Amino acid sequence: MKVMIRRTEKGLSAYVAKKDLEEAIVEIENEALWGGKVTLANGWQLELPAMAADTPLPITVEARKL
Repeated sequence: MKVMIRRTEKGLSAYVAKKDLEEAIVEIENEALWGGKVTLANGWQLELPAMAADTPLPITVEARKL
């Protein structure tokens, strides 16, 4: 699913357009964010693609819901 990752004043958030859902990212598996699992405030877990650590935000990526 397409997910937009962006940085807000409260931290990172994820927006899923098809579900009209925007949630804070509360847990990150990899320090660099990319290529690992993230957990959203609503409990969803998403696997993000591997990308360079210095990838600029906001960005839309193809993530997989676990």
